[in-house]
Amino acid sequence: MTDRLPGSRPSRALMLSAFVIATCGLIYELVAGALASYLLGDSVTQFSLIIGTYLSAMGLGSYLSRYLDRNLLSRFVEVELAVALIGGLEAPALFGLFAWSPAFRLLLYGVVAVIGALVGLELPLLIRVLERETSLKELVARVLFLDYIGALAASLVFPLVMLPRLGLFRTSIAFGLINALVGLWTTFQFEAAPSVKLRLRLMASAVIAVLLGVFAAAGPLEARIDAALFADPVVFSAASPYQKITLTHRGADTRLFINGALQFSTHDEHRYHESLVHLPMSAAPRRARVLVLGGGDGMAVREVLRYDDVQQVTLVDLDPLITGLFRDRAELAALNGGSLRDPRVEVVNADAFHWIEERVAAPSGAHAAYDVAIVDFPDPNNHGLGKLYTTTFFGMLRGALGPDGVISVQATSPMWSPAAFWCIRRTMQHAGWQTRPYHTYVPAFGEWGFVLAGREHSPTQFGPLPGGLRFLDPTTRDLLFTFPRDMAEQEGPINRLDNQALVQLYEEDWRAMAKK
Repeated sequence: MTDRLPGSRPSRALMLSAFVIATCGLIYELVAGALASYLLGDSVTQFSLIIGTYLSAMGLGSYLSRYLDRNLLSRFVEVELAVALIGGLEAPALFGLFAWSPAFRLLLYGVVAVIGALVGLELPLLIRVLERETSLKELVARVLFLDYIGALAASLVFPLVMLPRLGLFRTSIAFGLINALVGLWTTFQFEAAPSVKLRLRLMASAVIAVLLGVFAAAGPLEARIDAALFADPVVFSAASPYQKITLTHRGADTRLFINGALQFSTHDEHRYHESLVHLPMSAAPRRARVLVLGGGDGMAVREVLRYDDVQQVTLVDLDPLITGLFRDRAELAALNGGSLRDPRVEVVNADAFHWIEERVAAPSGAHAAYDVAIVDFPDPNNHGLGKLYTTTFFGMLRGALGPDGVISVQATSPMWSPAAFWCIRRTMQHAGWQTRPYHTYVPAFGEWGFVLAGREHSPTQFGPLPGGLRFLDPTTRDLLFTFPRDMAEQEGPINRLDNQALVQLYEEDWRAMAKK
């Protein structure tokens, strides 16, 4: 008996599968892109490669559908269940492969290609089943409309609802379950031999059981994978719409990782934050109003608040998950001295580039100028971060400070990434800042670099340092401006918004270091 639709009602209902197919298919693509950017960095490159692989595989799947001629509804259900199983297990499998397989990149794009090819098979099969019920013109219009609306739904639901609430693991599995349920539901929409329907329903039930089991075990499974990725016990792990955040703890050492990259170790973070903050603060003629960009952990703000004449601090950090953790969790708030709860501190969760852009575009006098700015962004390892080190950004930042304003910028390692470090210094100079590069040794990172700069004048005179510092004193502060020969200044390009030369330099530097 050949499978077939019994009437118009099932065909109308089955058409909604196009919506589900598009939604789930794009979710799997977004999961792979987010996962690749978390684990491999450079989100623009990773998303571009994922999208290219996925769409080309969809094209291949669509072409291969021409070889399926009989029992199209059964084949559709089988493909739907295959998508459900592979797509649903995509995130857990790929995280596990990253932890335990040296061939992660090959396997990543292989999984994306398989899912893309299967999704590419689905729509042609669906159209061919339904073309018997309506005109081709009407059918194509409806199916493609639902397909594109499904893609829109996925692009909204993934970052705004699913990822913050479920994380990558459970989001992947949840949409696999939706695919599997659609496959099971479809078996009730067409006529076929009882043995065929029984086989398909048993397959669907098995896939649903597997996905439910993995969903239930997602927490312990993710913890086991994290344990394989990090040397110390993981005490917190979560994915925000922007990044994967992991905290580890062993003995007296707590470490923060963002997308797998170390942000600080409590053993030596004081060296980094004292160097970042106290040079501009002690060089500034005034410091009543201080701007901190990045640094959502509150460590830089902690150092700023050591000065009694600070009246207002504005912290601008993209991710509310980070600022919330370091404000509300007692053990983490203790690390920053409760700085994010201080009444003088205003926390703004926004993209720093657009926040500065809107501020300097406001009518004159709408906002008071800042006296000091501390720029504590992560390394420019992707284009989203690279824009925060461009002439455009540094030029806008000048407009947010008063004439005597002083800033410091985290500028990556002059030892391990010298081309990137000196590019940041050149870019700031091109934007009009009067710069003085400096560096310090942080055991968790090695030699680390910063750029001190004045809006109108190079900061050369320093006032007294506050009490309670563990690393910095006047003698040490003066030594930080001396660069040995193996970290000498290099020539190179300026980082502009339209070329993002810095990201390429950074990647080339770290690739070269990895080969040494």
